[in-house]
Amino acid sequence: MKNTKDLKLAVLIDADNIPYSNISGMLAEIAKLGVPTIKRIYGDWTKPTVSGWKPALLEHAITPIQQYSYTQGKNATDSAMIIDAMDILHSEKVDGFCLVSSDSDFTRLATRLRESGMLVIGIGEKKTPRPFIVACDKFIYIEIISKLNIQKTENSKTEKSPDKDKDKDKIADVEKISNNLIGILKNSVDAIADDSGWAFLAEVGALIIKKKPDFDPRNYGFTKLTPLFKSLNKHFIIDEREVEKTHIKHIFIKIK
Repeated sequence: MKNTKDLKLAVLIDADNIPYSNISGMLAEIAKLGVPTIKRIYGDWTKPTVSGWKPALLEHAITPIQQYSYTQGKNATDSAMIIDAMDILHSEKVDGFCLVSSDSDFTRLATRLRESGMLVIGIGEKKTPRPFIVACDKFIYIEIISKLNIQKTENSKTEKSPDKDKDKDKIADVEKISNNLIGILKNSVDAIADDSGWAFLAEVGALIIKKKPDFDPRNYGFTKLTPLFKSLNKHFIIDEREVEKTHIKHIFIKIK
């Protein structure tokens, strides 16, 4: 995945399949990856089910696109989003897309955009079907964003305790680290490692996301990749190397 934060992104939101309560967190997450130059949300705004989105649209300058439901039981926003996405693609005004939906119907769209050299970021709930997740370059779960927002609110109301300081690198015990994940981590380190067995952690992280687009240390309760690897000290060795004449440290990792 591209490393720059200057990427121009088109953010397309499916109002029918995404809760409006986490819009601030979602846009903050997108801002870490690029500049959202286009922000559109699709839904039938005559329905009360999407009325909760309306205050958020003004606050975050998101353009609402009206799409009537011509047939009962069908999600009409899918086709509108897909058509707009292809128009934006051919306009050559953006470097990537952020598709905010939990609907597997956008799987082919994500694949097509990537075939055209676009970066594709997906944001959706954990119920999102696997085909859509793996069709994206990176996929972020809304539940993780929601949990972070709740914790920030709680931390602002309470003072830090010594116990909290000890666990400052952990945000939540969301998922257990499985043997399958450890296997992916080891294979990724081995693929990047030089002849001495050391691998640059940033390159390892990029390779893991290519293999598993929904990989995120926060899914396992860690804010960053480094503390996650440090917690697996039975399997890995960490070496923090200072860059000469700077305060920067490069993190290298090796399989035990």
